[in-house]
Amino acid sequence: MLLVRDELRSVVTPGDHALSIGVFDGVHGGHRLLVRRMLVEAGARGLTGGVITFHPHPLSVLRPDVPLVYLDSLERRVELLRDAGAEFVGVLQFTSELQQVSAEDFTRLLVEEARMRLLVVGEDFRLGRGGAGTVPVLTEIGREQGFEVIPVPLLPDASGEERISSTRIRNALAAGQMEDVQAFLGHAYAIRGPVVHGDARGAGIGFPTLNVGVTADRALPPNGVYVTRAHVGEHTLQAVTNIGTRPTFDNGTRRHVETHLLDFEGDLYGQVVTIELLTMLRPERKFDGIEALVAQIHADVAATREWFA
Repeated sequence: MLLVRDELRSVVTPGDHALSIGVFDGVHGGHRLLVRRMLVEAGARGLTGGVITFHPHPLSVLRPDVPLVYLDSLERRVELLRDAGAEFVGVLQFTSELQQVSAEDFTRLLVEEARMRLLVVGEDFRLGRGGAGTVPVLTEIGREQGFEVIPVPLLPDASGEERISSTRIRNALAAGQMEDVQAFLGHAYAIRGPVVHGDARGAGIGFPTLNVGVTADRALPPNGVYVTRAHVGEHTLQAVTNIGTRPTFDNGTRRHVETHLLDFEGDLYGQVVTIELLTMLRPERKFDGIEALVAQIHADVAATREWFA
């Protein structure tokens, strides 16, 4: 628990606090609703509102056999939580030791090191060893330790029938349903990475591309061509992006993210680019030759321009 204490001491601000706790992968609409409610309740009590998140995802410790991909990098998650209004964001390393800590011991730590006086969480929230710290249990613990618990109803989707969750967003992303992903998140799904050197084949056929370095633990939609918006430096540009294995050229399985910027010329190597995935144009496929591929790219660019128009 010494590591957790040090992590909390390094981020918490002076005074008493209201907290929200969770993984917050994607920082979707439900997460932002929770943070907003926490900030409102904090203000009414003269508290400062902060967020505690975990990394890596607890599932990677509980079920290391289950492959796990993230909707956002940890850096982007912290950035989005701060944008939502959190005064501070504490990142606690989730370990096998932390997994064994009881809900009562963990909240006591938050009371001691973060001066937690209010805990605002989703109505299905669970904390501590074996998930024993449900909202009713935490409410009773709070009476003993001196903090209040406020559960927040889960945010339904536009139909009002299903709740928004990170798992549901991952499933929509895996199906290439970018419009649904954007509706659930409240913003376009984006991937961020440095512009790295590729094999320059795009430039050779008249369509230079940015090769974006994306880590293996980031969730990506199916292989295909997407209408995208690129943010790099001071530029915000329309773009068309291919995600896939480049089957016309390669026989490998490694996935690449390659973006062709519309109406832009310049050297961007080494810069960090953010690619917003707006809609899927078509699945990736193998072409019979370069001429057929170039003709399709022309069509993809035209379709991208039409989408933005």
